[in-house]
Amino acid sequence: MRADRLLSLLLLLQNRGRMTAPELAAELEVSLRTVYRDVEALGASGVPVLADRGPAGGYRLAEGYRTRLTGLTDAQAGSLFLAGAPGPARELGLGADLAAAQLKLQAALPAALAGRARRIQDRFHLDAPAWFREADPVPHLAQIAQAVWDQRVLRAHYRRWRGEVRRELHPLGLVLKAGIWYLVAEADGGSVRTYRVARFLAVDTGTEGFERPVGFELAAYWQESTRRLDAVLHQQTAELRLSPRGQRLLPMQFGAAADRALAEAGPVDADGWVRVLLPVESAEIAVGDLLRLGAEAELLGPPELRRALAETVATLAERYA
Repeated sequence: MRADRLLSLLLLLQNRGRMTAPELAAELEVSLRTVYRDVEALGASGVPVLADRGPAGGYRLAEGYRTRLTGLTDAQAGSLFLAGAPGPARELGLGADLAAAQLKLQAALPAALAGRARRIQDRFHLDAPAWFREADPVPHLAQIAQAVWDQRVLRAHYRRWRGEVRRELHPLGLVLKAGIWYLVAEADGGSVRTYRVARFLAVDTGTEGFERPVGFELAAYWQESTRRLDAVLHQQTAELRLSPRGQRLLPMQFGAAADRALAEAGPVDADGWVRVLLPVESAEIAVGDLLRLGAEAELLGPPELRRALAETVATLAERYA
C-alpha cells in the first residue's frame, strides 16, 4: 500500500509540477503528517524532492528528473475503461486504481502529449446521472461487480414490484444507464434478465463459478432489451396538433420519440401549428405526459385517449374554479 502511495506522490509531482502538502494530502486521501513522512522517504531513497518555502512554495522535483516506473497493476489497467466517469469508478470501488492508472499513463507520455491530455481533462467532463434526480443508493455494487469480474455465482435477496424474492444468479455484466446501475444476469432456467442494482437488499458471493452463455454479448443484449421495452411501453400512437412552442417542448418531454415524430410532421398550417404521430404509453401515463404540454398541444386521437384527457382537464377545471 505504501509503495503504491509513494509512486503516486512521485508521479503527481512529475506530472503537475510544484504542489503543496495540503494538495498532495487531498489527492492521495491521507493526512498531512503522512505526506511529510512520504516526502522524507522519497528523499531518503534518492529521489530529488525539493521543498520551496513561502506563499508560492511547495514540493517539486529537481529540474530534469523523470521516472519511468509506470507499470500498471491489473486493477489499474481494468479501471481505464471508466477514465471518463470518475463517479461510477468510485461506486465500483475503482476510484483509487483509476487515479493511479491515469497518473502512470501521464508519466509515460511525452511532454507534449501529456500536456494535451491534461488540457482535455480540464476541458471535458462526463456527468452520467440524469438531471433533477438523486443517484440510486447502491451499497452492494462493488460486491456485485467483483462477482461479475470473477464469474462467481451470486445469491441475492431482491425487491421486485410484486414483493421480495431470493434468486441464484449468474452475473454477466453491469450497465450504467442515465446514472442508474443495472445487473444483467442469467437466472433460474437459463433466462437472461435485467435487475436494478439499487433493489438488491442483500447479496452473497458463492465460491463456485459458472459458464457464460455461448455467444452472449452484453452490448447486443442491452440494445435488444431496450428495443423490446420500448415496444412494450409504447402501446398506442397519439395524433397531436402542436403550436410552435409545443414543437420545442415535445422533445423535452418525449425524447427521441418526439424527434422522430417531428421529423415526419405534416405541413405547417396558417397558425404555425403542425400535426404529428407520437408513440405513447398506456392511457394513465400518456394523459399525465401530455398535460405537461399545456395549451401548446391538442390531442386529436385516438378517441379513447382524447376522452380520458378531456375528463382529467374537466376535473382540474372544476377543482380550481
